[in-house]
Amino acid sequence: MTAARTRRQQHFLSRYGPWAVVTGASSGIGRALACHLAETGLNLVLVARSRPALDGLAAQLAARHGVQLRVLDLDLARDDQLAVLRAATDPLEVGLLVAAAGFGSSGPFLDADLTSETELLMVNGRALMQACFHFGRRFRARGRGGLVLLSSIVGFQGMPYAAHYAATKAYVQALAEALQVELSACGVDVLAAAPGPTHSGFASRAGLRLGHALDPEAIAQPILEALGRQGTVLPGALSKLLTYALVPLPRWVRVRIMGQVMRGMTSTHSPATKTSRS
Repeated sequence: MTAARTRRQQHFLSRYGPWAVVTGASSGIGRALACHLAETGLNLVLVARSRPALDGLAAQLAARHGVQLRVLDLDLARDDQLAVLRAATDPLEVGLLVAAAGFGSSGPFLDADLTSETELLMVNGRALMQACFHFGRRFRARGRGGLVLLSSIVGFQGMPYAAHYAATKAYVQALAEALQVELSACGVDVLAAAPGPTHSGFASRAGLRLGHALDPEAIAQPILEALGRQGTVLPGALSKLLTYALVPLPRWVRVRIMGQVMRGMTSTHSPATKTSRS
């Protein structure tokens, strides 16, 4: 390890350590971010629904990096999820929240399953907001810390045939942008990470076909490197290309283009909406 990398790691640990909470840690971007955080030396609380996946990841990271791991199998759609999360993390000196948990759906909004769409809102919106509120207050009191919120390039405009999912990501993006300003004077860094299509199991669970897509491992490091330096990061060349190509266009045109893209990505055009859980 070079001296420069050692200094960066020490700075990261002093600002965001000694513990980090990662939601959605069992797969995809959340898992990749957890691996990179363990490599820096942070102790981790891994949160997701799948206990076997979390246990396997915790054992791997403990053996490879010698960090402490706590596992919390928790469905963030539950009404008591914040109380459970607090009970598990209040005894720890947490300095970083990575809110990567989320899921999505595809298909016409009015043909969706209302129960599933309500759970989507609870996970992508309510649980993230409550975690930001709780840990944000803790970080403000200690005068340092960080919030990494997983947005998406679909959150920059409406997206027909994934209308509700895109709306929840627009909420995440707007919240992160505002908190970045509000908390900067308190020593708390806030980052919105807005990746494009990613190979994470998300697409298959949501009934989508992906052509070109990002590798979660390849975008995890750029996300963490942007923390404290940017308010929003578009990790990977594909995310930048898909976003900047639409910037010059009127918003209503972008919405229609994204709708055409989404229809092409949907595996079936039957009215039933396919929903994924992560």
